[in-house]
Amino acid sequence: MPAKAPVTDVKYGAYELRGLYQKYAIRALIFASIIHFIGIGVYYGAVYLTTEDEPVYSVRFMKYSELGPPPSITNTQAAPAVSVSASAAKPTVGTPVPVPDAEISPEATIASQTELQQIGPVGDPNASGTGTVAIQNDVKIEDDGPPPDFVPVEKQPVPVKNPPPLYPEIARRAGVEGTVWVKIWVDKEGKAKKAQILKSDAELFNQAAIEAAMQWVFTPAVMNNGPVAVWVSIPFKFKLNQSR
Repeated sequence: MPAKAPVTDVKYGAYELRGLYQKYAIRALIFASIIHFIGIGVYYGAVYLTTEDEPVYSVRFMKYSELGPPPSITNTQAAPAVSVSASAAKPTVGTPVPVPDAEISPEATIASQTELQQIGPVGDPNASGTGTVAIQNDVKIEDDGPPPDFVPVEKQPVPVKNPPPLYPEIARRAGVEGTVWVKIWVDKEGKAKKAQILKSDAELFNQAAIEAAMQWVFTPAVMNNGPVAVWVSIPFKFKLNQSR
């Protein structure tokens, strides 16, 4: 019979893996701790280097005896008067003068700019300068023309005077009734500037509706804290035995 080989104590497989696992786990923990400490150190180092020093305020404490006396509240000394070297020219026309009520004339008027311009420049005869003062005529504000069909507004015009239209006699005799839609141009003062017929049930009422529309008065439309011109549509109803 062949001789058996001697049995030796050999560790392999699970035993070897256990030994290697413990060794490499310790190494991995050490390396991970080192990397974390380095990262934390870099973060706090950057914060420390980029942080500015807070300003230092100095406070000085003084004794009451070191303070000067407070300003006097009973000082009645008036401020020095300021003299004006140039003499002011007094107007010669349109200067209001107080008079008793009995002497007031209801026909008294104030000179207009045209009359002031005809009188000539107003100046101080004692002044050394030779300049003149030019008076401009009244400035007339020209109409900008009719507004577009749609104008954005913050406040719509509201009628404050809306007289009804007169019923045409020929339509009354014929017993005709109807409604006329009128497009009114309301200017910046709230007055009717122009009227146009949009729709009419009978042409007999068109002229009466336009005449009544031109007598309407509105509160001006408002946009951006200022009056604007707009178009408004008003229906004028013609009913027998009714005012409107």
